Amino acid sequence: MAESDGVRIDVIGVEHVGELLTVRRAAFVTEAQLYDDPNIPALTQTIEELQVDLESEDVVTLGAWQGHRLIGSIRVGLEGDKATMGRLAVVPDLQGQGIGTQLLFAVLGHLPDTTKEVWVFTGQNSKHNIALYNKAGYEHQFDQVAGDLTYAYLKKVLEAGAVVSDELDDNAVRGDN
Repeated sequence: MAESDGVRIDVIGVEHVGELLTVRRAAFVTEAQLYDDPNIPALTQTIEELQVDLESEDVVTLGAWQGHRLIGSIRVGLEGDKATMGRLAVVPDLQGQGIGTQLLFAVLGHLPDTTKEVWVFTGQNSKHNIALYNKAGYEHQFDQVAGDLTYAYLKKVLEAGAVVSDELDDNAVRGDN
């Protein structure tokens, strides 16, 4: 568990499924508006689907709390030596305060030691998100069309034996997506 600036980051359990669904939906409304598409997966996932996801052994979902309020989350799927992050979300009233960055770095400490690379994807037009991932060491690999959306895929290679720190340097991005 990481804690800084009154924000606690820890694994989200199924008992918080309703709060998590609410946080994601609130956070992803701006993405839906950017793409003029209210049917993006983060907005259409049901509470039952989210519960199954939280119970999966191949998924780690972290939450950021201020007191008892869930204010952000990030999801990472695990497959062999690869991790795929997604659904980075921060409640609208607290975006731009570094909570997304804290989650992005905190998730690295929850990956298996065998993880060699971490992938993340976001909408191609989500320039703020892409900048956040670039500043955190993720490099653009390719774009892929899925329906009406084009996703940008970025990758970070983890060095064997590297110490993962959730401490941010002065050059780290302080924004959220």
